[in-house]
Amino acid sequence: MNRGFYISGFVVLFVLAACDVGGVEGDRSEEAVQGDVSENGDSIELLNVSYDPTREFYDDYNQAFADYWYEETGDTVSINQSHGGSGSQARSVLDGLQADVVTLALAYDIDVLQDQELLNADWQDDFDQNSSPYTSTINFLVREGNPKGIEDWDDLIRDDVEVVTPNPKTSGGARWNYLAAWGYAEEAYGEEEAEGFVTDIYENVSVLDSGARGSTTSFIERDIGDVLLAWENEALLTIHELNADDFDIVTPSVSILTEPPVAVVNKTVEQKGTGEVSNAYLEYLYSEEGQTIAAEHFYRPRDETILSEFEEYFPEVNLFTIEEKFGSWAEAQEKHFSDGGFLIKFIHHSQEEPF
Repeated sequence: MNRGFYISGFVVLFVLAACDVGGVEGDRSEEAVQGDVSENGDSIELLNVSYDPTREFYDDYNQAFADYWYEETGDTVSINQSHGGSGSQARSVLDGLQADVVTLALAYDIDVLQDQELLNADWQDDFDQNSSPYTSTINFLVREGNPKGIEDWDDLIRDDVEVVTPNPKTSGGARWNYLAAWGYAEEAYGEEEAEGFVTDIYENVSVLDSGARGSTTSFIERDIGDVLLAWENEALLTIHELNADDFDIVTPSVSILTEPPVAVVNKTVEQKGTGEVSNAYLEYLYSEEGQTIAAEHFYRPRDETILSEFEEYFPEVNLFTIEEKFGSWAEAQEKHFSDGGFLIKFIHHSQEEPF
């Protein structure tokens, strides 16, 4: 077995328990991020409906964009944020949440909006890299010193290992977790064995929160589980930015390249007249400043020069894409997450709601 790479953390307490996670509309910031107020410029308000782990990133990015937009146009732009499980957030927009832009965890959740004609059919062609300005991957967060010796996916099916991961029914991150495990098992043991392997992992899952941030809180604050299946950026945030010295990161031998996409919700911006600024807001993610802010918040920037400047955070990993293993998000959704798909049909006795 290829052994994973792990790094130790720093100091101080983790404080995410106060975050409200997983409601149908996520949690919305009380205050919008604003640029400088202009005497003659217009005042514009946007809503970015996003998924769980992007909170801190967009706090900083929104201020940078507001400053940029004021310098370019003299207009003041205020950006509100909404966060929750990616699937839940998509349903909130379908139910009427007036998002100008969506920055969700996976393309399928945006495709759901496109199916209802809320945005363009070719939305993934609107911005570079299939409208995914930054990437991440899935790794493991373990207790300090890695007491259970968790080094790769095979360790997650051991009887003595308790796993924490969000619910794939509501969380885009959870679907990435599931597909990362499946892709590893298929590569290691073949397609016929992959279903049993992933089933064994979910038999060890002790709690299924509705979103990635809720699972992080369960693992960190509630002290549940031996290993958290985590976005790389969420794990690095825990270790470096929040100075949690009680945890280590384990990078498995094989994982999936996660590509969180972004899109303008055309129906909303046409009603509000915010199309120009909404497009500029997402385009600015590809700028040098936008890419740097992404890297500072532990997302892998698309800009190779900026990625190299932050290489200490991003170890080389054998990454596969969803297209390589599953064809597309639509195919993965049909095969694994639809009614009758391969997704686990049972649930741990401690859960109130099945998959």
